[in-house]
Amino acid sequence: MFVCVDVGSTYTKAAAVDVDTGELLATASTQTTLATDVMDGLRHVAGEVSAEARVADTLVCSSAGGGLKLGVIGNEPLVTARAAYRAGLSAGARVAHVCAGQLDADDFATLATAEPDVILLAGGTNGGDASVLLEHTDALAAATKNHAQLRVPVVVAGNADVADEVRTKLQTAGLPVRCVDNVLPKIGHLTPGPARLALRETFLQHVIAGKELSAGDDFVSLVRAATPDAVLAGVELLADTANTDLLVVDVGGATTDVYSVLTPDAELEGPRAEVAGTAWRSRTVEGDLGVRHTATGIVEAAQDEDLLQPDEADTLTTAARYRYDNPEYRADTDAERAVDARLTSLAAGIAVRRHARGERIGGPSEPLRGSKDLAAVDLVIGSGGVLRGNPVAALGWLRSSVCNDTAGGFRPARDAKVAVDANYVLAPAGLIATAGHTETAQRLLHHERGSWNDYGSFQEKPVT
Repeated sequence: MFVCVDVGSTYTKAAAVDVDTGELLATASTQTTLATDVMDGLRHVAGEVSAEARVADTLVCSSAGGGLKLGVIGNEPLVTARAAYRAGLSAGARVAHVCAGQLDADDFATLATAEPDVILLAGGTNGGDASVLLEHTDALAAATKNHAQLRVPVVVAGNADVADEVRTKLQTAGLPVRCVDNVLPKIGHLTPGPARLALRETFLQHVIAGKELSAGDDFVSLVRAATPDAVLAGVELLADTANTDLLVVDVGGATTDVYSVLTPDAELEGPRAEVAGTAWRSRTVEGDLGVRHTATGIVEAAQDEDLLQPDEADTLTTAARYRYDNPEYRADTDAERAVDARLTSLAAGIAVRRHARGERIGGPSEPLRGSKDLAAVDLVIGSGGVLRGNPVAALGWLRSSVCNDTAGGFRPARDAKVAVDANYVLAPAGLIATAGHTETAQRLLHHERGSWNDYGSFQEKPVT
């Protein structure tokens, strides 16, 4: 069997999967043991799901300790910086800060304050003007002398004509450097794949060890990807095998992530194409929409979106503040579970609105770009602890807050089937596929899809 473990910022979850059939054999969960050693919780859940069975491999993804925190530097906010931003999100990174355009010492000081784990440096199309990319390279090299927070690995994914020169300059400044293909080789052609792979490898080689989440070397050797990267791999595989457009909303304790896989629109690939390209397979992360660590942000965003009832704002604000102050809190009454449900529903709806409306790279005054039409989405999947804890009720939350949201400024997936990843198989499927066992991952997803009937109602699948 494969033992797949997701070490999250709040919970560590494990799944045992049959190597040959892809059947989900067992699942387990415990609170992440950040206070001691993350291997304590990992060993506990891995032992629960494996018992005495033979384990072929243990595959781990992690977002503990903040996951992968990325700084982005690009030529222009709406072109290369935006392309790099999207590539970072697809790699499972949380983009902590974006610098673009003519940069000065204050810009690099702000970037240093964000304390990135990795910097993604992009700029220019292949064969185009390389002067800004070289200027940014020199400025970054100089800034590392004054800001220790910028002495981190750099992935370069800009104008290929000067890649060697950029590498030499940064290595001379003492920075680990990896050069890959341009994220935007020509206007309108977004190619995030090479940067995504390089960020994943950099995360494994540099970031996991640097988090000091475990005293030994076992954890570093087991981790294969950042959790959002593994989930996106599972989402992409599900979309490909089911031949369908889909949307996944993952409501967590610190963030709410939205993943979409859409069929490319020929009209948007031609003259109407955006200069930064269109991300048909994408992820967005909302760092203010977690049901624990950032619960107050949900209420603030809901007020901005005019989603609260007149009589619930004060009560919900108080409850969110308590969760923010006590992120380990577990709802133990029907009333408190109802609060969690409401926060989850709001977070899901707001996150999908933001995902569909597009991104605002470069500051709050910049226009929204990269909007998505979700009308053709056939399947909406919910994930996250609160949704998995009550999957039948969660179907209603997803339908009302996501599928039937006609006031969000986009076309929602009104006719989509709705399901809940109650057994949490998307991350394990992504891990197994990334490890080279695509057929097993496909079989796992096929088995789990059998627990969602054609009408979108949830039928819980027993797990032994």
